[in-house]
Amino acid sequence: MNPSYAKTPRAWQRMLSGRRLDLLAPEPRDIEIEDIAHGLARVARWNGQTKGDYAFSVAQHSVVVTDIVTALWPNSTANERLAALLHDAPEYVIGDLISPFKTAIGLDYKSFELNLLEAIHKRFGVGQLSVAAVAAIKEADTIAAYYEATQLAGFDTSEAEIFFGIPKVPAELHSVLSVLKPVTAKDAQRQFLLRFGNLSPH
Repeated sequence: MNPSYAKTPRAWQRMLSGRRLDLLAPEPRDIEIEDIAHGLARVARWNGQTKGDYAFSVAQHSVVVTDIVTALWPNSTANERLAALLHDAPEYVIGDLISPFKTAIGLDYKSFELNLLEAIHKRFGVGQLSVAAVAAIKEADTIAAYYEATQLAGFDTSEAEIFFGIPKVPAELHSVLSVLKPVTAKDAQRQFLLRFGNLSPH
């Protein structure tokens, strides 16, 4: 090995696909959906502090958010639903940092995350999103967090309402979200890839 290379700080991560993703300057060509699905299925929401035999993964959360967008905004486009599925995709590399830690890290972290998300969007053909679509995905994310908090993470209803508000969802969707249960990493990965296949323009 070249001694100078060994001393160079490594800013890339090798993926199971064989790709090397430069974290400081991510290239769309180095991003594969299989790597994203594999990673997200093994990243735990709530730092793993959830009920159940398995961690509630970011992959499963992403599918739930997409389901909420679909239920609440039935006229949403495939592009908008794909953006919902990929809204936390950068976490396949950087992990799921809880909100208080993100706040402590500050803007540099957010810029890093958005830079990677932009590369992911380019790789998979996610088009420009309207302000309304961005707001809808954010609202769906917050609704998912409320139900995860109350069903899995030990929050009581009043506490969850302080942080996430009172979710306004139809009774049918409420019934589904009220019985959230973590699935295995294998199942979460499969569900994520299946949903991607249904929404991807490629």
